[in-house]
Order: sequence, then structure tokens, then C-alpha cells
Amino acid sequence: MESILREFYGIEVLSIKQLDGYISKNFEVKTADNTYVLKVYSFDKRIEEEVLGEIELTQALTHLPEQAISRTIPNLNGDLISHTSSEFYRLQTYVEGTFLAEAEHSEDLFIRFGRFLGNLDKDLSAFTNAAIESRNLEWNLANFHSITPLARHIQDPTRKKLIKHFIIQWNQRVWPEWHRLRKAIIHNDANDWNVLINDDQFGIIDLGDSSCTALISELAIAGTYCIMGKDDPIKWLAYLVKGYNQTIPLEEKEIDLLYYLVAARLVTSLCKSAEQAIAQPNNKYIQISEVGAWSLLEKWIQINPIHCKNELRKACGFQIELPPSNEMVIQHRHSLINRGVSISYNHPIQMDSAIFQYMFDKHGNRFLDAYNNIPHVGHQHPKVVEAAQKQIAKLNTNTRYLYDSLTEYAEQLLSKFPSPLNKVYFVNSGSAASDLAIRLAQNFTSKKKAIVVKHGYHGNTRMGIEISQYKYAGKGGSGKAVGVIEAEMPDTFRGTHTGENAGELYANDLIDEIKGEDQIATFIAEPIVGCGGQVPLAEGYLKTLYPKLKAKGILCISDEVQTGFGRMGTHFWGFEIHGVTPDIVILGKPIANGHPMGAVVCRSDIAEAFDNGMEFFSSFGGNPVSCEIGKAVLDIIADEELQKNALEVGNYKKQLFNQLKDAFDSIGDVRGSGLFLGIEFINDSELTPHTALANLIKNELRNNNILVSTDGPYNSVIKSKPPMCFSKANADELVEKMSLILKRS
Repeated sequence: MESILREFYGIEVLSIKQLDGYISKNFEVKTADNTYVLKVYSFDKRIEEEVLGEIELTQALTHLPEQAISRTIPNLNGDLISHTSSEFYRLQTYVEGTFLAEAEHSEDLFIRFGRFLGNLDKDLSAFTNAAIESRNLEWNLANFHSITPLARHIQDPTRKKLIKHFIIQWNQRVWPEWHRLRKAIIHNDANDWNVLINDDQFGIIDLGDSSCTALISELAIAGTYCIMGKDDPIKWLAYLVKGYNQTIPLEEKEIDLLYYLVAARLVTSLCKSAEQAIAQPNNKYIQISEVGAWSLLEKWIQINPIHCKNELRKACGFQIELPPSNEMVIQHRHSLINRGVSISYNHPIQMDSAIFQYMFDKHGNRFLDAYNNIPHVGHQHPKVVEAAQKQIAKLNTNTRYLYDSLTEYAEQLLSKFPSPLNKVYFVNSGSAASDLAIRLAQNFTSKKKAIVVKHGYHGNTRMGIEISQYKYAGKGGSGKAVGVIEAEMPDTFRGTHTGENAGELYANDLIDEIKGEDQIATFIAEPIVGCGGQVPLAEGYLKTLYPKLKAKGILCISDEVQTGFGRMGTHFWGFEIHGVTPDIVILGKPIANGHPMGAVVCRSDIAEAFDNGMEFFSSFGGNPVSCEIGKAVLDIIADEELQKNALEVGNYKKQLFNQLKDAFDSIGDVRGSGLFLGIEFINDSELTPHTALANLIKNELRNNNILVSTDGPYNSVIKSKPPMCFSKANADELVEKMSLILKRS
């Protein structure tokens, strides 16, 4: 390099040091009088034209003093670029200062930086250059679609889902609006290592990514890097936006998209890093911001987009759009929908969106979902969303036609069951599955009676209500129907039997009770009685009971609507915990992550007996969209090791709950398995249910943006059955808030 500098520029070099670079090789050059930057490019006519465009762009920035931007120095012939046979060169002035990444950040600094960016773009507002405008860079957010296939290089499925989520959000929210956004040539890479500060004067380097794109991209990109590592990234982003808006007034639609544009820049950076990590595993420069980018993306997913929009609007002096009051919404709802369709919490929530274990309301609040077990693999999991979108755009029909999705999913689902359970029927809900399961049992046995567990719940169909003691014996219920036999809930906390043999004793009590009965078709139970207060069936109960019932020709049904698909942690199905194999299994809720789907799995002989000439047909049970979603759910459980997560996080969470129990006498029992846990609250040493306290905790947690609910005969049990991606950090947040509430109460 010394000979090049001497020959073309007449410079005698004291020292030369290679710097990090991407498209070019960069060198810091020191002479007796000055410091320069030499950029070396492999010869390419297109790149040379772009470099000349960058030089023109620099000259257009008339408001910047000489020391604030790298200016190109002509060679001895007056040319801005020097050539050899294989390379060309560009010598630039050296911008002195402290990198923004290393400066002490403050509100004032960020506002001034925002103004600096605004002035930069103001200078460029009329600038045109064919080479820059024709650039087709992946770092230009206008070309985001070219980045999305690179997500395949991200190996960690829990990280890949973050990327996929924001790709979907781009397609839904940003791209349809892109053509309406103001366009201009911008710097396009004002990250905190391209911005310097010297005596309160900002300087900027590296025009290699300058592009024609949406004007708001300047703020999105600069903001992305400035807010990395910040505890409250929206606050710091608002400072930057405020300063920019003072120079170039922003449009509301630009502000409203910033949340998604920041995410898109993070996705671009992380996808490119993943790609280059394979191609250039030793290039640390390419991956320099990856750690900070992942940290910010994981934080970004927890931020309500409405909160971001509102804070940025306030920074620019725009009005915030407030949703209607709860009173108005509830009044309108009740004018259309019966009051019997209940609403949760003393202060109901107007939900707007959700992702994974987080839900977002219309006021900008973020809620930790420690309650909803239906979005089993997480709210709006991108793999589920993509499966639904792809299939519904292709075919959705019924089982009277042949299509691959039905048999593929049936095979995948049945592989999760012990071999005797090898036939499946698909329906549209867990309730419909319960109804069908009873029909199968009655048909096979030619008997009608059913044994149910007290406080059990099996669905909202007429037959489902008749076999759900929780419903028929509760408020508004019609009482026990003819042909229903009630079994005591085998509760070792407040039931008849306790101790090691409690399960066996409960089982023998039931066998004694049904002596002389010869018209019983089936026994149905949940492995953990949810509506009974998250009560696990006592150990040994089913192990003792099942063989004796089967010996009487009674079919055993396991209702896995809430306990299945790995939620127990130790096992994929709840019945496996008890070491038994039922004759029929009911599936619903989590089977398709909230998509309306249910299933009944049974033995071949039970299915064959049902094939008696009367066709079974569920109009859209087993439709291809449902099946593709079901396949996605099973894949996610395996790929993200969610059963293992349920075990590890569930054990950790249960340990924290037990620590609360040790600290507060009002907690009588902690029970459950995996991510299916209950805490029962009591009022005294007599174990009197403390309904009021449980209700207070539920509502106070809601006021602290954490969602749980109550259950049990007295609603004295806090239930927590969150999405399976729930983390230890989430458990800490839940228990910390519960502890504070208990201390106050």
C-alpha cells in the first residue's frame, strides 16, 4: 500500500493499519502531518460507479463542516479514483472523534443526534444519482424480501421463530404501506460505529450502504443500534425521533411503522450474520452486533406495538388514538352477545394482539400470559400461522375427498400413542370429541351409563354437560342425569383419603359403589381435574381402577384436552403418568394451538364396531387446514423441545410456588405437574377455601399485567397453565408479583 500512496498521492507513510471492512479493504494511513483512510476495491465497473456516486453524495452534504465527513482526496492527476490493473483506490480524510457507541448517552445527545440525521436527509432531499438509486442492496429495507430466505441459516428454533414472526408482521403491516412512504437517497447505515462526536459536533462515515429507500428507514436503522442494551428502548428511540422531527416533520404513517422497521433491521442483520457465519466463520466484523441484536429482538417481542406507536407520536406532538371505554365496549357486546358468555377480571381487557407468551391490549400494555393453555406452543406461533396461510390459500375441504394432509397428520399424531390406540376421528372441538367418545363407548358396549369424576368438565354439548359434574351440579345446572354415576374426586389435599395408599383406596371405593351395576359403558376422567382446582388424580388411582373396570367390560376414557401434548413435562400424555393405557382418548384445545380442532383416538376394535352402516361425518373435522396446523404444532413441540421446557420450567415454577407456601400461611397446597399448576388458598387451619383472596390475587396480578385465573369448587385455586414457551424468567416475574400482593394483603 505504501507504493500506491507514494505513486498516486505523493504521500510518505509513517504507519499503515488495516481496519474492519465489508465491500472494501480499509486502511488507516498516518503521515507526518495527517491521518487518512485508504479504501481498496477489487475492480468492478458497477462498484466504481457507485463509489463515484458516494463521492457526489458527500459533496451534496453542504451543511457539514469538513471535519464531520470523510471527503475524497484527488490524486496527483486530480482524479478522485486511482486505478491499477486489478484494483482501484480512494483516499479519504480521517474523521476524528468518539464513536457514538462509546459516548455517554443522554436525552440531549439523542435529540441532537436526531436533528443531525434530519439535517443530513434535508441536504439529500433533492439529491439524485443513478448509480446510488439503482443499488440493489440487501441492507436496503425496500429489499427486505430478499433477506427473508436467509432465516433458514438460523439453527436455534426458539430464535428462528422470533425472526419468522417479524417477517410475517412485515408482510402484513409494512409492505402494503411501503409505496405510500416518502422516498429519498439516505445514508442508510447511521449505526453507532459509523457516527462520531467531536466537541459536540456529529460526524459520519461509511457511505457504502447509501440507497434510495423509504426516508423513515434512516431513523429506523440509526435507532436500532442506538437502543441496543437499553432497559427502556422505546424511551431512547423517542428522544431520537423527537430530534429528527424537529428538522424533518414526520408523517403519522411513518411513525406508526417504526416498531416494525426496527424489527426488520434486526432481522436483516441477524439473517446476514447467520449466512456469513457459514461463509466466513472467522470474520468477527460481520457478526460484531449479533449479541446486541438478539438481545434487543428478544426484548422487542415483549413490547406492545401500540405502546411504541403512542410514545413516538407523543414525541412528535401527534394525538394518541385512545380505544373506547370498557363500559362502551361491554354495553355494545351485551347488546349482541348474551351475558352468559363471561368476561374475565374486574377490569376487563381489550386485547389487540399476542405473540408467544405475551398479549397486548389496545392501551399499549403488555401482559405476561401465565394462564392460557390453548395457544399451546405460543400465541400466533409463526410456524402455525404460515401453515394455516399456505394451506387455506390452496385447499380447504372435507374428509370425503382424498388429500395427503389427513393421513400425514393422523400418522404423525398416532405415533405419539401406545400401539393399542391406533385409530383417530377428527372433529372441530374438544366438546365434540367428548360427545363422540361417549358415543363410541356406548356403541361398543351396548350400554348407556357413564362414571364421571366430581368437578370434572368435558365440554359444552348437551352430552358434554351431562357428563360434567362441574356444570350440571353448578349454578344453572339441571342436576345429575339418569345413567350418570359420580365418583369422588381422588383429592389427597382435602378429600376422604390421604397418604401413600389414597389412590388405591379411592379406586376401591368406586368399585364397591358400582357393585351390581351391569349397564356401565364407560369411565371418563381427566388426569388432572382442572375445574376441580387443578387436582391430580391420586397416585395409584387409575393404576388400581382401570384393570378392575376393564374386567367388567367398562371402557376407560382419558380426557387429555388440557393435559396432553407434553404439558405434564415428564410424559406426552397425562395418562402415561399413571402407568395406564385408556381405551379412548379425547383431544382438543392445544391440538391446533387455538384453531378449532379436536380428535378422538381409540382402539381398532372400538372403531370397527362404530362402522355399523351409519356414516360418521364431521363437516370440517380433519380438514386440510386443521391438519396442517396440527402437524405444525407437533413439529414445534419437537423442534423447540417444549416438553422438556415444561418439565424444567414447571419444576422451577413449582419450587417457587412452594417457597411462597412456606412464607404465607394462606397457601394451603401447591399441586400439578409441568406447566399445569394450581395454588389453593385457605382461610384457616381447617383448610377453609379462601375464595376472596384467590380472586384478589387474580385481579391484582391482572393490574400488574400478568394473567392467571381461578378454579375449583370454591374458586379458591389460582391456576397457571401458560403457553409451553413460558420461561424461568417469566416464572420469576409471576412469583415476584404474587409475593408482593400477598405481603400487601
